[in-house]
Amino acid sequence: MKIIARIIVLRLEDSDLIEQKKALLLQGNIACAMAAIDAGVRFFAGYPITPSTEIAEYMAENLPKIGGKFIQMEDEIAGMAAILGAALTGVKTITATSGPGFSLKQENIGFAAMAEIPCVIVNVQRMGPSTGGPTSPAQGDVMQARWGTHGDHPVIALSPASVLESYELTVKAINFAEKFRMPVILLLDEVVGHMREKVILPDISKLEIIERKRPEVSPAEYKPYQDDGTGIPAMADFGTGYRWHVTGLNHDENGAPTGKTDVIQVQLTRILNKLRPYYEEINLYKTYSVEDADYLLISFGCTARSAAEALETLRKRGVKAGLLQLQTIWPFPDETVETLCKNKKAVFVAEMNEGQIIGEVRKVIENNKNLYGINKINGELITPQEIVQRFKEVTGAC
Repeated sequence: MKIIARIIVLRLEDSDLIEQKKALLLQGNIACAMAAIDAGVRFFAGYPITPSTEIAEYMAENLPKIGGKFIQMEDEIAGMAAILGAALTGVKTITATSGPGFSLKQENIGFAAMAEIPCVIVNVQRMGPSTGGPTSPAQGDVMQARWGTHGDHPVIALSPASVLESYELTVKAINFAEKFRMPVILLLDEVVGHMREKVILPDISKLEIIERKRPEVSPAEYKPYQDDGTGIPAMADFGTGYRWHVTGLNHDENGAPTGKTDVIQVQLTRILNKLRPYYEEINLYKTYSVEDADYLLISFGCTARSAAEALETLRKRGVKAGLLQLQTIWPFPDETVETLCKNKKAVFVAEMNEGQIIGEVRKVIENNKNLYGINKINGELITPQEIVQRFKEVTGAC
């Protein structure tokens, strides 16, 4: 069934490709939607909003062809609620939105975190606040992805910098949601979502696809929030004979609301700590020329593309710079950043906001005096030339 996802788009075929793999001209949003179907998503609910609408359009056309369901809800709040309900029946689910819609989804994202319901929320970032610039790129939702919903809660947020990464990280996001039984956020941006690139997608048969852990006990013995030692309880599908209570209230192992402080302490501590043993698996990043680097540039998403080109220019001019491209934004890769920033003459963080990632970098590096931001918030992509110019201003090199 999954192969259908590959035959319903226009192919640009090249008979000389190694192993006769097929090159596709894909938009980032479409690559995201294709990956979701390939990873087993069979339910999408949402509300159209620029610049994410292509994901919904693709799902509306193609999910029914493979027995899946698409539904356009009355608003983003309802779209988020619908994917949670579908996820409880055992279906892999996804929704897509942008800034204003992401704001509306926050209450139900918190519900998903508390009730431990797996799902993926794609936020194709645009300028804000409010309606802002619907067709203009930005990276201003980094902190909202982490702290948008209230209370202490774990978060996984991934950020692709290319069309191929949009595909790959969507698969990762769905796998993480199912494995860790939690909502996962995919932070695209307008540039990556709308750009088109020639890509060769991985063989579907070789994709790592993770299914959620289901109970191995009878319905009478099943406790939906009982820790089996992994920190991640098994999750039964509604409609299969298992009945359990789902609530956003503090609850015990059976899902029943409780005000007992000792039970609440155990429950919330488990939720907050369940990702800790898996940080290495979750921490995704790429490095370029960091081995001999005197200077380190940190970036993510669309800005990482400019950073990569700037790196080439700097190297040609004799400046030993390296690049750390973050793919996992949350949990923030403290140890990776700390290690790569050691003994650097200066560290630069390029991002299309007023300084959200740089604040996290500042917490973990030794010498904050040599930390510099490269920021832009006018709706235009940070250019390679602007990054090189900032290096020149700070270091005197170039």
